[in-house]
Amino acid sequence: MKTFIYMVRHGDSPKEGNDRTRGLTERGKLDVRRITDILKDEGIDTIISSPHTRSILTVEPLAKQIGQEILVFDEFKERIFSAEDKRIPDKELLPLLEKSYVDPNFTLDGGESNAICQKRAVKVLKEILYTYRGQKVVIGTHGAVMTLMMGYYDLKYDLAFLHSTSKPDIYKMEFNEQELVEVNRLWENY
Repeated sequence: MKTFIYMVRHGDSPKEGNDRTRGLTERGKLDVRRITDILKDEGIDTIISSPHTRSILTVEPLAKQIGQEILVFDEFKERIFSAEDKRIPDKELLPLLEKSYVDPNFTLDGGESNAICQKRAVKVLKEILYTYRGQKVVIGTHGAVMTLMMGYYDLKYDLAFLHSTSKPDIYKMEFNEQELVEVNRLWENY
């Protein structure tokens, strides 16, 4: 039985602020309209999101359009890089990501490793594939955790793939039961 998971990486968000509560920039808000246009006719059954504000705001207009509540799953939050809720600047984050892909158990104090993040997210993704079998499910999430979930099923979804993604981005994953069959990118940049 086919199940479709639509991984929706959140829209552009401010570079400063609390990682959990950062919203969307003006560009991010405009892109959300396009996400809704792309997904509104897909026959989505369920919408799930990370608890982070930027992810919820990215899928909220779609939820309203199709009359669905957003189910919030903490396990789809971004990988925890440090004990603080402050965003790590890209200049500092890039070397951390590189170390994390060389050593999946690498972590900073108070943070989590790629291995731990992948384990928490994939556990729930497998439950969703079982619970919502035969349905179409949107998951509003983040770049690193999305890549780790996708990489669990196919190793080509690695650091180079993460760097190739955009904010926002949409990947339609087709599953036969728990087996990944195909992935298609639905978001095209202008």
